[in-house]
Amino acid sequence: MIESSQTGSPRGSATRWRGLRAAAAVALVCAALGGCGEQFQKGYILPPGALEQIPIGASQDQVLIVMGTPSTVATLNGEVFYYISQRAERPIAFMNDKIVDQRIIAVYFDKNRQVRRLANYGLKDGMIFDFISRTTPTSGQEINYVAPLFKALNWGQGQ
Repeated sequence: MIESSQTGSPRGSATRWRGLRAAAAVALVCAALGGCGEQFQKGYILPPGALEQIPIGASQDQVLIVMGTPSTVATLNGEVFYYISQRAERPIAFMNDKIVDQRIIAVYFDKNRQVRRLANYGLKDGMIFDFISRTTPTSGQEINYVAPLFKALNWGQGQ
């Protein structure tokens, strides 16, 4: 006896079409869910080339013109402007956000209100890392102020 799928009977053809429709539906759902991902930028958004416009020795007013108002200010052997940002993603609309990047840009001023140093802090291998000097601060007033900022923003907590 010959199978109906080999003869091209309507019953074999319908089964094949049902399988193709199911595969197409699964592919469509996967594409739709994959396309629903959202990205969120919270806090300060660094303008392209902004850090290059702030040379060592620039005035505090010049920093304010280029960078805008800081997220917070501290006093560590002179004033420090901190610009805090966070980028999060949500793969599907109903899922929780996942933090993918967090930065603290610090502009250190001397007693004359001129830039003495810039830092772009983030996490690398679970440690606070300055992406400008390519160093990991280990002690002192600087790390004592920056570390709690990262913790307050829930970074490094398995997110």
